[in-house]
Amino acid sequence: MDINKNSFLSIEQIQDTYLSGNNKVTQKKPEISFNDILKEKSKIVRPYEEIRFSKHAAGRLEDRNISLSDEQMLRLNDAARKASEKGIKESLVIVDSLAFIVNIPNNTVVTALDRSETADNVFTNIDGAVII
Repeated sequence: MDINKNSFLSIEQIQDTYLSGNNKVTQKKPEISFNDILKEKSKIVRPYEEIRFSKHAAGRLEDRNISLSDEQMLRLNDAARKASEKGIKESLVIVDSLAFIVNIPNNTVVTALDRSETADNVFTNIDGAVII
């Protein structure tokens, strides 16, 4: 008997056929194909949600009267997506004259700085940077 012609879907079906002497195999169509599951599980980027700001980061922006344009928000979101694709966990993201520390797994800006605060140009506790 040719196994390739039977199109077995599971080990149990092969066992039932060859070990019990039952040559009739009932084949169930899977609701979701293995290929679909594999594609879903192997996605590097999760369905992306818009970046959030922690209370601390929102307070920093408010204290300094900094507001982000829609275009800057798009670039910040794009930078976070790129950092996620590279496996970065804590990223420095520079957008124009603003610097953000973004927790990539939580998709959250944890602190925000403007150019006047980055005079030393020293950033700690990051494992990657995206400059856009």
